[in-house]
Amino acid sequence: MTLKQMIAGFVRRHWASYAASALMLLGIALLTVWIPRQVGHVVDGMVAGSLHGEALLRQLALLVGCGVSIYLLRVGWRLALFAAAYRLGRELRTRLYKVLTLQGPVFFQAKRTGDLMALATNDIDAVEMAAGEALLAAFDGSLTLILVLSMMTLGVDWRLGLAALIPFPFMAYAFWRISEKVHQAWQSSLGRFSGLNQHVQEGLAGVRTLRALGLTERNAMQFSELADSAGEASFQAQRWEAAFEPAVGMTLGAALTIALGLGGYFVAKQELTIGQLTAFTMYLGQLIWPMFAAGWVLSLLERGRAAWDRLSPVLEAPITLNDSGSQPLPASATLRFDNVGFGYALAERAALSQVSLTLEPGHILGLVGPTGAGKSTLLQLVLRQFEPSGGSIHLGAYSLPELSLQALRQGLAWVPQEPFLFSASIAENIALAKPEATPAEIEAAARMAAVHEDITRLPQGYATEIGERGVTLSGGQRQRVAIARALLSDAPLLLLDDALSAVDTGTETQILAHLRELRLLRPERSSLIVSHRLSAVVDADHIVVLQQGRISEQGSHAELLALEGGWYATQWRYQQLEASIDAQD
Repeated sequence: MTLKQMIAGFVRRHWASYAASALMLLGIALLTVWIPRQVGHVVDGMVAGSLHGEALLRQLALLVGCGVSIYLLRVGWRLALFAAAYRLGRELRTRLYKVLTLQGPVFFQAKRTGDLMALATNDIDAVEMAAGEALLAAFDGSLTLILVLSMMTLGVDWRLGLAALIPFPFMAYAFWRISEKVHQAWQSSLGRFSGLNQHVQEGLAGVRTLRALGLTERNAMQFSELADSAGEASFQAQRWEAAFEPAVGMTLGAALTIALGLGGYFVAKQELTIGQLTAFTMYLGQLIWPMFAAGWVLSLLERGRAAWDRLSPVLEAPITLNDSGSQPLPASATLRFDNVGFGYALAERAALSQVSLTLEPGHILGLVGPTGAGKSTLLQLVLRQFEPSGGSIHLGAYSLPELSLQALRQGLAWVPQEPFLFSASIAENIALAKPEATPAEIEAAARMAAVHEDITRLPQGYATEIGERGVTLSGGQRQRVAIARALLSDAPLLLLDDALSAVDTGTETQILAHLRELRLLRPERSSLIVSHRLSAVVDADHIVVLQQGRISEQGSHAELLALEGGWYATQWRYQQLEASIDAQD
């Protein structure tokens, strides 16, 4: 869809606002072209001595009334226009946000956060201006131009009107060349602003790392270079926009020179009155707005077109995850993996290959293995962040694609390796999956996650605002708050992706004990626990060892320990030895 098609569709949907603005602009244009003609009559009357006293005052009062009416109509059309334009901005931002929330990780691997944020701000603002001010300014300028030229040629003198139009084709050529430069300049400016936005976003998100590595000055220098580059690109765009004004000034100056020279000749030959020449020069003055409007409209349209060229591919990008399923999530069902395979686009080997697993309702499945074995990838397939390249995953009688994404994800309580907390209070972060939770339920979840004592030591307890991404909390506290959020959820399937990696062994023991208690309270809840600490899966009903994307061992804790020389037994002895050394220290 092109920018013109998008704007045309929006205007059709909101035709009433645009029609009201157009009617008010029509009234403004008629009053505007009537004033010079009336002034010419007043001048001729005063020269002839036939207009004075009360009659003159009435004519002047009429002109003042027209001026006030024009002012009120201009206020009115701006209110109607901007209301419509702001609706377009709201629609585009809502549409963009909806598209982004539906996209999967594959989409975001090719897009930068800062660039997407720039689309939602600068680029949509540019499109909004093109659909609002540019459209109505084009209508206003064109209408005024037609009426003024009609009055100049038909109402005053057609010879003088045609002569005054001689410089205008040169201005049209200049506008065409300048508009091309404006489009290129705004494309560069918007792109560089996106780069600056991305740098700021990454710098603020990784400010602790930058400080720890002593890279703050280097980061500041990079920001300064990007800011200079973005500023220079914006300056170039503004400079080309400013080129419209000299083109208008030179054209109108040439037209006025022709009009005064030829008009003076006609007055001397008594083929034109002084009042008519006065009216004609006023009409020429009124051409300033249509000419400036033309330059302004071209500038706004080129800026909007450059922004739409960047925005449109994102809005029209195909959703990377199919959400055509309609089946509801079963209250209690078996999770089954049948010969599941998956490979990342740039990876040399498959992340998962022929993985077959079963998790019965109310059971705990432990998933362990070396780094890069595919454990987290398996959870991402359950979440449908990616789709299997082979095999299938079923929940009860349905494959995952047969379930709606909304139903599937409402049935999953997930704690990722790097938990995400919002800039809100701790209580609000814990209650995210269950907004109607009572303070007692929130506190109970926090106790199960062994974070209650930490929260009570904060200045405002559960009402403490934790900042963006939970920046005021330690890594272990953030992880436990995320665990509390998952435990508070009523979802029938709990997914823990190495969720105890940032806590000490003592805290891990507390959390695991609380999970055993919770299992008694919610016997229907299934759990899939990924962990590099084998102590986290000791109580699991079944444990699976993944190596290089394949199942190498499986069984209960005791059965796996009995496999001498196996990965699980070797790793268990190593971790136990490590724990005993830490205890002695």
